Amino acid sequence: MGMPVIVKIAGNELRKTKKDLQKVFDYFNYVDEEYSPYKETSQVAKLNRGEEVSSEMKMILGLSEDLKKETNGYFDIRRLDGKIDPSGIVKGWAIKNGAEILKKLGYKRFYVDAGGDAEIVGKNWTWGIRNPFNVSEIVKVLELSDCGIATSGTYERGQHIYDPIGKKNIILDIVSLTVIGPDVFEADKFSTPAFAMGIKGIEFIEKREGLEGYMIDSRGIATMTGGFEKYVKK
Repeated sequence: MGMPVIVKIAGNELRKTKKDLQKVFDYFNYVDEEYSPYKETSQVAKLNRGEEVSSEMKMILGLSEDLKKETNGYFDIRRLDGKIDPSGIVKGWAIKNGAEILKKLGYKRFYVDAGGDAEIVGKNWTWGIRNPFNVSEIVKVLELSDCGIATSGTYERGQHIYDPIGKKNIILDIVSLTVIGPDVFEADKFSTPAFAMGIKGIEFIEKREGLEGYMIDSRGIATMTGGFEKYVKK
């Protein structure tokens, strides 16, 4: 998937086995094979060639269309070059599904993290928000329980999010937007379009029930939603 995947299980759940963890990583390998826009055998490549795709791919296309409507067009899986790339919705969906594998195996306290976006299961996990101007520095320390967290930004992967409304492929007014939601799928699917909205993205998150956000603009000034403070570790 072009990003590190980390699974951490709380130390008191000592029954964890390599076999259990491997099931999660096997699932991520499956997702990479099926939904990478860079692999000729993937469902995405087949779709862009006009070939028949799987029912799961069709489900993801349906979710993408729903999200496009919910965000007034700010989420769009059609790139500026006209090709389809559903990575913006597949990532959070895959992380949540990976966590479900461990839940079904009976694990109660763990997280699954792909590229900094995570499904957090159980109580009182400490999490950090990086300084986008100095990624070795943490600007906010959070305490999270049974939720999802996702960050969209340009400080690690460069300009990879574009504004489908203004047709701009460079977002200059903000550099980082972190969203906390009931699960990582909800957090991740809204963090990308909110980032594409630029400085107004935090207002969009504020209006979404069940979501909280923390934005850092290009001047280094942070803005948070009304309920975000409850996640900040005292």
